[in-house]
Amino acid sequence: QVQLVESGGGLVQAGGSLRLSCAASGYIVSSYLMGWFRQAPGKERECVAYISWNGGSTYYVDSVKGRFTISRDNGKDTVSLQMNSLKPEDTAVYYCALRISDWAPTTTPTGYSYWGQGTQVTVSS
Repeated sequence: QVQLVESGGGLVQAGGSLRLSCAASGYIVSSYLMGWFRQAPGKERECVAYISWNGGSTYYVDSVKGRFTISRDNGKDTVSLQMNSLKPEDTAVYYCALRISDWAPTTTPTGYSYWGQGTQVTVSS
C-alpha cells in the first residue's frame, strides 16, 4: 500500500520560508513523477510544482516561480518543496502526489494516483 506523508507546514510571516517534505513508502516511487499541489478554501486544487523521476525536468506554476524549489531524493524516497519569500496568498493545504504513469507529465489532479493527507501552510501579513 502506497503511503505519502507530508511534514513541514506551519505558520510563518510574509517573507519567511518553509520547507515541506514528503516521505513515500510502499511503492518504488523513484521511477515516477511526483508533484506538490495546494488548495485554499473555496478554490480548486492547483499544481504548484512537479518533478520528473530523475529530477531532470521540473514545472512551477507562474505564481511561485523564483520563490519555490522542488527536489527529490530517490535514495530516501522523499520529495521536498522549499518555499521562500512566502506571501499570504500562498496560504493553503499543501499535498504531495504521485503519478503512476508513463504518459506525459500533467498538472491535472486526476492524473495523480496517490495523495498525502496534506499539511497546512499559513502565511500571515
